[in-house]
Amino acid sequence: MKANFIHTYVSVDCVVFGFDDNQLNILLVQRKEGKADSKDLKLPGSLIYDEEDVDDAAHRVLYDLTGIKKMSLKQFRCFASPDRASNPDDRKWLDKAYQPNINRLITVAYLSLCKVDRKLTNVSKYKSSKWCPLSDVPQLPFDHNKIVDESLAEIRKWVEVEPSIVFELLPNKFTISQLHRLYEAIYNKKIDIRNFHKKIAAMSYVIALSEKQRDVAHRAARYYKFDKVIYNKRKTTIQ
Repeated sequence: MKANFIHTYVSVDCVVFGFDDNQLNILLVQRKEGKADSKDLKLPGSLIYDEEDVDDAAHRVLYDLTGIKKMSLKQFRCFASPDRASNPDDRKWLDKAYQPNINRLITVAYLSLCKVDRKLTNVSKYKSSKWCPLSDVPQLPFDHNKIVDESLAEIRKWVEVEPSIVFELLPNKFTISQLHRLYEAIYNKKIDIRNFHKKIAAMSYVIALSEKQRDVAHRAARYYKFDKVIYNKRKTTIQ
């Protein structure tokens, strides 16, 4: 039987998580010019360039969108359903944005972390970008909602393997309450604060500072910091 080969393109899509003290957010871009519309929001992504490594393509997308050269980046899955670009509006946008004859679009999905309060410098083709609370993510094009859902499951696995990555979502100095709320947001469940304090006390790389909160209505909480040097010393390698 004659093989039915298709004209296939490969893209990257990036799920960038941020934390704003109470909830997780993801970075979305507006795919059409003009007034912002929730129907036009999507995950940042791009077709890969000729002779470009797929990891380099993901770093390019994030740099163009944020101006940050070094971000934690994790490739977690390939999405290749034959109908992922079957929606007429999505195909119309693809034709306008890239103008190739795309029969099939396969995307390699990446997970990244960024501090919400970090200044972002967007030089990409997307003129508008915004942080969107995970609980308020609208219906996105292609299969981007599915990618977001699976990225949240992936970030939980990532935290289990590399606990230090959670601190990339926090300010340089933070309170235990902030860290507690972040863990609750990641796992989407309530975590007993007493047991959490015990867990943090066992983390030698979470260092208490002499500084406390100022000008707050409640009792001022102590600030802490993540010590990367101490964290790295915990690791052992087999030579």
